[in-house]
Amino acid sequence: MKKIILLALMLVVAQVSFAQKKVKLFNGKDLSGWKIYGTEKWYVQDGLLVSESGPDKGYGYLGTEENFDDFEITLEFKQEANGNSGVFIRSTVDGTKVSGWQVEVAPPGSDTGGIYESYGRGWLIKPDPEKDKALKFGEWNKMRIVVKGDNVTSYVNGVEMVNFSDEKIGQGKGGVLLQIHDGGGIKVYWRKIVLKKL
Repeated sequence: MKKIILLALMLVVAQVSFAQKKVKLFNGKDLSGWKIYGTEKWYVQDGLLVSESGPDKGYGYLGTEENFDDFEITLEFKQEANGNSGVFIRSTVDGTKVSGWQVEVAPPGSDTGGIYESYGRGWLIKPDPEKDKALKFGEWNKMRIVVKGDNVTSYVNGVEMVNFSDEKIGQGKGGVLLQIHDGGGIKVYWRKIVLKKL
């Protein structure tokens, strides 16, 4: 009987460990595991994932092939020029029309870390303006997003930007997407994209 209980406990520990395993979403070599939406540019250069406006100057997305429900994602980004982008959670794309929620990545004064619902309610929450100084424009920034149930918490360089709960987000299904905003002139570098299922 003790052996059966011990075996059962080991299985539970193994399942918990597996559930919390960190997964590198970007391998530093190519776009394996991702899908491009739209005509904007997504490519790998010197081990970095680069998003850049193309000649159409439209919206562009790079989405995971896998969907994720509850998770913690960490990544680093560096903005050049306009730098208006974002990280979408539990989101889907049809052409270049996205359904879901974006954690904003934008130039100074433009609410990086806030949550925006595209083609829906618009801004759901913006960070307090004084938190914007956590963003280092033109340098590497670390973003962490925790998505659990109906709650989303975002951090930039260790500073909590927003902590927001919403029933609609709790019902959302979809993948993780990176965005290029429309308008042209945007270039953002990404690296160390790691996800842990919760």
